[in-house]
Amino acid sequence: MVKIEKIAAKSVYDPATYSQAIRVSGAQSIVFVSGQVAYDKKGGVAHVGDFKAQAREAFRSVVAQVKAAGGKPANIVKLNTYLTDVRYRADLIPIREAIFGKQLPASTLVGVTALAHPDWMIEVEAIAVI
Repeated sequence: MVKIEKIAAKSVYDPATYSQAIRVSGAQSIVFVSGQVAYDKKGGVAHVGDFKAQAREAFRSVVAQVKAAGGKPANIVKLNTYLTDVRYRADLIPIREAIFGKQLPASTLVGVTALAHPDWMIEVEAIAVI
C-alpha cells in the first residue's frame, strides 16, 4: 500500500499552504503528467481571460490523467505550476485546496512570460505515485 506523508526539515520554515517535501513508500507505479492547460472540446483555448476557470480546468485535467492511471488526487506528490502573471497566486490557492485540502503535494510555482498559446494563463504538471 502506498504511504504518502508530508515532511519538513526542522531547520527550514514550513508554510501552512505549502509542502516542503513528500516521502513516498510502497508505490507500485510513478505517473508523470505533462503540463495540462484549459482546452475546450475542439482543442482550442477554454475560458479566455478567466484565470480561475482556466486554473480549475488545468487541475481537473491533471486529476483526470491521474485517475486514468488508476490513482486519485491524494496520489499526486508533486505539482509544478506555471503562471503568466504571479499576481494570480492568490486566486490559485483556494482552487488547489479544493482538490487537495490543506495537505498539499510538494510544489513549485513559476512565473513565465508566455505559455504555448498566448491565451493560456496557467499550466500544471504533476507526478503521482500509485
